Amino acid sequence: MDWTTILTGVGTVIAIMGINATLFSWLRSDIKDIKTEAAADRRDILQLIRDVQQEMKDFHGRLCAIEERNKK
Repeated sequence: MDWTTILTGVGTVIAIMGINATLFSWLRSDIKDIKTEAAADRRDILQLIRDVQQEMKDFHGRLCAIEERNKK
């Protein structure tokens, strides 16, 4: 084996390690963004659920008032 082959092999390994580190960093930032968006979506969904529950309570109250009025 000559030095050119050894240096080429070492250079290739170093380049691949650099590419892997870059890809790993990029994926971590994407995962962080996705988690942030998911948390925001979760908050939106929970607010929608609360709004629906409140509307159900209001509707029930109006329905009870109508029933009371019709009984009289």
